[in-house]
Amino acid sequence: MTLVGQNYKKGLKGPLRRRAGTRGGLAVLAVAALASGCAQPDGARVRPAPGQQPAQAPPARALDSYAGRMRTLYKQRVPAARHWGLKQVPLTPPPPPATKPRITARPGFEVAHQKDWNLPPVFTTVPTKDKVVFLTIDDGAEKDPEFLKMMQDLRIPYTAFLTDYLVKDDYGYFWKMHRSGVTLNNHTLNHPYLPGLSYEEQKREICGMQNVMQEQFGKRPKMFRPPYGNYNQDTLRAAEACGIEYAPIWNEEVHVDHWEFREDDKKLRPGDIVLTHFRGRNDWNGTMADAMRQFLNKVTAEGYAVARLEDYL
Repeated sequence: MTLVGQNYKKGLKGPLRRRAGTRGGLAVLAVAALASGCAQPDGARVRPAPGQQPAQAPPARALDSYAGRMRTLYKQRVPAARHWGLKQVPLTPPPPPATKPRITARPGFEVAHQKDWNLPPVFTTVPTKDKVVFLTIDDGAEKDPEFLKMMQDLRIPYTAFLTDYLVKDDYGYFWKMHRSGVTLNNHTLNHPYLPGLSYEEQKREICGMQNVMQEQFGKRPKMFRPPYGNYNQDTLRAAEACGIEYAPIWNEEVHVDHWEFREDDKKLRPGDIVLTHFRGRNDWNGTMADAMRQFLNKVTAEGYAVARLEDYL
């Protein structure tokens, strides 16, 4: 069976690194690689199709209202940017698209029967002309209250992908995040190397985390990120059976002191998904707030706003 994934093990320590070991000597087709990182059906899902639907302009009154909110947001960000040591005030994103882009698997990231079995697409970039990027944060090992305060002060949207064995010692931290409007998603129960597991074992990892999310946060996610970005056909079959509609991974990864890029030209692109992790000084030479400064300074300097991923799906 074809395996698809990224080998992101270098930056892990302790139990996270031990969980990254491959099982059964399976060879992985590394369709693209960065240096480190992790990353019940409720109705018929819209069939993905290539390209982007034409944008439909919202009513003028709605645009005026949105513009007013964005002016207020910018004013709030000015003192917050100064307080958190940013070089510039983060840009405000455009209104969410009235017509959502159609999401398909990135070429080369498909599995057999991707389309005819209606499997969740794996993608690294959302098809949009908006000059936005999407911030995603994986696993839940570090629970930094300063990070929560920084993101709330700056009103920066992000999406979290949680692993139960790392978050279960403090569900309350992520409940605070959830109450502030952050969408919490599935990153498995135990963060295993999924292609080394059987279909049933993968399903237990994914559906089990769906159950945890329902119990702890009141909702079964529609997004799932395979640990280390590694997956095979069984992974996506299991995810679909557990109610997952999308399997976003990432195009860039940000650390406290550098960026890593999937593309050779090392450039941001409209709609790129950016990965970072819940990490602190035990793993990094800095804090999550330091990583956010690294992230926000670059995207703002290059003219990008940070948008909410769910607004485009």
